Parts: sequence; C-alpha cells; structure tokens
Amino acid sequence: MLRRARTGTEAVQPATATSETSAMNKPTQVSLPGFEQWRQDFDEQLPDAREIRNRSGIVIEPLYTPRDVAGDYEDKLGYPGQAPYTRGIYPTMHRGRTWSQRQLIGLGLPEDYNTRVRRILDAGANAISLIPCNSVYRGIDADKLDPEILGTCGTLINTVDDMTACMEGIPLGKISTAMNDPSPFTMLAQLLVVAERRGIDWKHITGTSNQSDYISHFVANHMFFRLALPGARRLLVDHIAHARAFVPGWNPLSVVGQHMQQGGATPAEAMALTLSSAIQYAEDCRERGLDLEDVLTRFTFFFDISISFFEEVAKFRAGRRIWARIVGERFGVKNPKARRFKFHAQTSGVDLTRQQPLNNIARVTAQAMAGIFGGLQSLHTDAFDEVLSTPTEEAARIAIASQNILRHEAHLTDVIDPLGGSYYVERLTDQMEEQILDVIARIDDLGGMYKAVEAGEVQRMLGESAMAFQRRVDDGEEVIVGVNAYDTEHEMDIPVKPLPRPPREHIDRYWQRLADYRANRDPSKTDRALDQLVNAANDPKANLYAAVIDATRAEATQGEIITRLRDTLGDGQPLIVP
Repeated sequence: MLRRARTGTEAVQPATATSETSAMNKPTQVSLPGFEQWRQDFDEQLPDAREIRNRSGIVIEPLYTPRDVAGDYEDKLGYPGQAPYTRGIYPTMHRGRTWSQRQLIGLGLPEDYNTRVRRILDAGANAISLIPCNSVYRGIDADKLDPEILGTCGTLINTVDDMTACMEGIPLGKISTAMNDPSPFTMLAQLLVVAERRGIDWKHITGTSNQSDYISHFVANHMFFRLALPGARRLLVDHIAHARAFVPGWNPLSVVGQHMQQGGATPAEAMALTLSSAIQYAEDCRERGLDLEDVLTRFTFFFDISISFFEEVAKFRAGRRIWARIVGERFGVKNPKARRFKFHAQTSGVDLTRQQPLNNIARVTAQAMAGIFGGLQSLHTDAFDEVLSTPTEEAARIAIASQNILRHEAHLTDVIDPLGGSYYVERLTDQMEEQILDVIARIDDLGGMYKAVEAGEVQRMLGESAMAFQRRVDDGEEVIVGVNAYDTEHEMDIPVKPLPRPPREHIDRYWQRLADYRANRDPSKTDRALDQLVNAANDPKANLYAAVIDATRAEATQGEIITRLRDTLGDGQPLIVP
C-alpha cells in the first residue's frame, strides 16, 4: 500500500524500466479480515456479474481497498510541483491559479471572428484560440475553392490583413493566443507581422502553435498534412529553433494526443503515442544541436478528454509521472521546468451525439471534471451543438459558463488532486502507467515514432482499437444514451438549429478583398520573398521558418507560401493502412 516515505528531503525517482515499474505497482497482500466475507456476499448476490473493462481494456473491479495499492507515498505520488509530479506540476495547482479558459473559436470572416472572440472574452475566457477555415488547413487560398465550403467551420485567414482584422482590439502583448496552425505555421507568421506593425516586441507574444505536431496529422488528421513527411519534420525543428531564439514566450510545439484518441486510440494508447511523439521530437531537436534543458521547457501537450471519467483522470496522472521520468532519465535533463507535463485538454467531440443534443451538456460537464481532476493547465469545453456546426453563440456561452460553475459553484479548485489517495484511482493510475509504458516500448522497438508511422504500425493500432470500440457500441456493451439506449420517439422538445452558413455576399466581398490585397502589394517584393523561400527549402543550413516569416512580411498569402513549399518539399500523402 502507499506508505509515508522515510524522513528525508531528497527526491526519489521512480524506475524507468517497465519490469521495475510493474514490480513497484504490484498490489500488496494486506490482511483485511472482512474482505473475504464481502467477496462471498457479493458473489452470492451477483453470481452472474459481467466483467467490466474500461476503454483501455483494463478490468475494473467492483471494489478497491488497501490491497490494491502499492509503493512508497513519496516515490509514487509525492507532492504537487515535486517529482514524480503525479499530483500536479505546480505547488499550488488550481488553488493558486486555475486553468486558462481557452475556447477554440473559428467563424466566418475575420471580422466575424473578432466580434465573437471579444464577446467570449467578456463572458470570462482569459485566453484565445483561432481556428482557420478548412480551406486554410488544406493550404489553399479561399478564392481557389467552392464558396459553399468556406467559413463554415473556421475563419477565413489567408493574409496579414486578415490576421489584423481578427486581432482588432485584442491586446496581443498581454493575452495568450493559441494558433491552430499546422506546418509551415503561416498563422503565427502573420501574428508576428501584425505585432511588428503595432510596435509590439516579439518577446511579449505568448501562446502556442497548437497544431504543430505533424506526426499526429500524418497518422490521424489527414486534412492538416500539407507537406511530405521529411519536409514537415524539418520545418517543425526550424520552427522550434526560431521561436526559442526570437519569440521566447511562445510554445512552438504542442504534441497532440487528441488526434490519436479521436482517430481510435484508447486513452492509454493515446497517451503512449503522444509521449512517443514527444520523445521523437526531443531526439530531433537534440540532433539539430538545440539545448534540451531549454527546449523541453516549451514542449506542451494537447489531449482529448473522453467521458470515461476515472480512466481519463488516471491517464493524465500516469502521463505526468512518466514524462517527468523520461525527461530526467532518458534525456538526462536536470531543469525541473523541462520535466513539467503542461497540457491543454478539450472535451471530446467524438462522445457527443446528434441525437438528443442537449444531453451533450451533461457529457461535456463530466469530461471537463475529469480534465480538472487530472490536473490540466487549460481547457476548452465543447458546445452541445458542435456535432451540428460551428457552435452558435448561445451554446458557446453555455460551454464557458460550465467551466465557471465548476470553478466557483462546485468548488473544484479548493483542493489539489482531490482524488489522490483513492484506492481505485491509484490502482488505475498504476495500471494505465503499465499500459502506456508497454506501448512506448513497442514504438521504441520499431525504431521510434517516425519510423513506426512510416511503416503504418501506429495507424494499424488505431484502426484495430476503433473497430473494437465500435463493436462494443453495436453490441450494447457500451451504452450511448439516445443512440443505442434510452432513445425516444420524439428527439427533443427544444429545437436545436445549426449555425447558418456565411451569406454568399459575404464570401463574394471577401474574395474581392483578397483580390485587392494581391493587386495592391508590390509584386516584385512578394515574388522575391517566395523565391528566397524556395532557396531556403533547398538549403539544409537555412532556417526555413525564418523564410516563411519573410514571405509573410512581403505579403505572400498562406496558399502561395504552402504551394511553393509543396512544390519544393513534396505534397503531404498520409499513409492509409487497410
């Protein structure tokens, strides 16, 4: 069981090897006189009790006792802000500073986004995020595509002028901004140029390149995969190097477990694959000559929170413990800030249903609580209508209010790691840790994450897990309220309408504005910067991201920049595994 450590102030590190960790996590044989009687009574009353497994396949017992936990308290849990960081990465956690409310917002034209985000800030959000239109994710300028698909699920943002309109009235040097911005990170380049125009020093710009994890895109989010795998790999490292040199408050890497989990991975697999990706990126940075003592302080993570409540809490606690060990023992990094497992989390849209959509409010609340109890640093709560469209403003306000209710009315911030010490949670954290380490070992045996995704092994893992979960839903083993159980003849008394598409005249006006932007710039300056971008792509010693910023400064559009890089580095062609 968890015992108080011997007296002493020295930090005791958990073992790294899977076998040693398994031994440390092995339950003790505590004598509990009443346990056998309870077990006998339970079996008599439920002689045909079915076996219950969580989404990661771990068998869930009906009761947990001191028999189920093992290890020394300070070795296994410790204290917030101290190794092994199981209970949190900061001494005060949410008691001192609660999570950032970072609602992911993307809507119509830039001025539509600006109007919405300013209202969201007024409603209590304290950080912002910008989601571009799918045309931008595909790396294509808006006037090259059918108007029917534009601005329906994100903001049209092709130029520096678009970013200027998005950020009108937003204090860039004082608020954290997340750019949902895959390689080659044109949105951050646009933001930096806007800051220049306002006279804001880049050292005051804070936030995260939220979609910088090209491996997760290659595996599970193909729309985001714009460039061939080797080119995406180079651009990420150049992006990290440039940000550390010139934008010190920026997090250039967010390792995205969300894509893995929404692509079919179990919670344990999603955490393991995310950590394996982070290992790969750390190795790539080290090979480039970057100082991991510094660079790893800016590694961040982005996770999905499923509705499997306790499993998600255990996932985050185990992941935090493992990452601290990886950084300290695998990479020999001593900087305690580099060992912090900083993560943003989003309630899982995969768990939301089109049927009886108001039920999604309850789902999102449960997911948010799991993330809070898991020790997240920032949170996005989905709106109940996100399964239908970009959230309506009313639904987005409910999503924000849900966080405020959990923070203030439910008092979820009063105690740090309030589930710590629960026999069930501690046993489940140990079991999740073992599963996560097993998957990391499999990836290591394949030569690391880059080679594993090249070979399609990660994609195959996700496909198998997705099919297994769907079979459980089809068989009724996993109950989805309103889908395979508790469905009603009449859906809901309250109508739920999706957000309407942007009016065609708005798209026409935007197209004209884009044409005017191209017509009014200096074409020779833009062409020269795009040529220099190609030269940088062909020069392995050049920092390619610096050339992306220069092309943006010369008023190249995001589509023009990405087209040149695709022509030079190759088009993104994710591997599809049958």
